[in-house]
Amino acid sequence: MSCILHIETATNTCSVALTQDGVCLFEQIDEQGPNHARVLAPFAEEALSFAESHAIPLDAVAVSMGPGSYTGLRIGVSTAKGICYGRGAKLVPVPTLQLLTVPLLLGTEEMPDDALLCPMIDARRMEVYCTLYDRALREVMLTRAMVVEPHTFDAWLDERPIYFIGPGSAKCRDIITHPAARWATDIRPLARHMMPLAERALARGEEADVAYFEPFYLKEFVATVSKKDVLHMPAH
Repeated sequence: MSCILHIETATNTCSVALTQDGVCLFEQIDEQGPNHARVLAPFAEEALSFAESHAIPLDAVAVSMGPGSYTGLRIGVSTAKGICYGRGAKLVPVPTLQLLTVPLLLGTEEMPDDALLCPMIDARRMEVYCTLYDRALREVMLTRAMVVEPHTFDAWLDERPIYFIGPGSAKCRDIITHPAARWATDIRPLARHMMPLAERALARGEEADVAYFEPFYLKEFVATVSKKDVLHMPAH
């Protein structure tokens, strides 16, 4: 097994964890808003200092690759790349939507074998980033940004239960009323939950090229302009 530093910045929550041999050795979480630029570097430094003080060599840096917040993903991936360059560690990208499924899959709840998992992250306005996985995390529906309507998932829900997971699912709970819908809206992406996915990726040799890897933004960054700024724009 390997020592892995995990970095998760895809939503307003920023978290870092250090794991070895299936055990979480260190964890820091900030849930006060999008503070990634301020808190991520100190969190990562604390984790690396912990590893050094216990003479644990760092093997890899796992980073949540998106989809999610454009700025958050950019900060997380840039930090991960810098650590990999500086310490000669492997870079292991972890799909953020897969990450959301881990607490449910590892939980004690009885889940039917044919159940589908639909992790969701808020994409602002009425959209969510989402996909559908089976229990083996095989993709049943391509990852997309979509506006969820009352009958969007009925074709699947008529056949089997779907577990809607994560921070984006909360705003869909009043929209999807099918009796086969199940909800886990309180699950959020956290660095410590990356461990099984990162370890599996390392075992398969699925590391990324540190120089060329880019986050999975899914949507292009769009700069917003405040109403105040609009009022003061020059006329043409």
